[in-house]
Amino acid sequence: MNLAPLTGAPVAIQLHTAAAMITILITVLIFSRARGTVTHKTLGWVWVGSMLVVAISSFWITTGGPVMGYSWIHLLSLFVVAGIMLALRNIRKGNIEGHRGWMIGMVWGALIVAGAFTLLPGRIMHAVLLSG
Repeated sequence: MNLAPLTGAPVAIQLHTAAAMITILITVLIFSRARGTVTHKTLGWVWVGSMLVVAISSFWITTGGPVMGYSWIHLLSLFVVAGIMLALRNIRKGNIEGHRGWMIGMVWGALIVAGAFTLLPGRIMHAVLLSG
């Protein structure tokens, strides 16, 4: 592991990465606990906050995209913001299945799929984790 590419990156990338790592950890904790408990709800709010930091910080990462530095992956950030609002609306209305669907969709789309793209050659996380 070589942290130099990350420590030398702009602050927005460092914030985005730190929030993503926190979100991944919280995701594991949430999935390992019973649903509907105080712990689940507390971790859920922390997850929402960290996921919003991941999504919003991405708008300050504009290298390499075809439209003013933005790429298709920024659409996932919009998906996360909308998904969080819809997941919260669902749970407040008692629609557990709707809530679960949005939350799992964000985990798969915004954490797993987008996270996998960070490991492509030429990306900072590829350099951090797979080189040196």
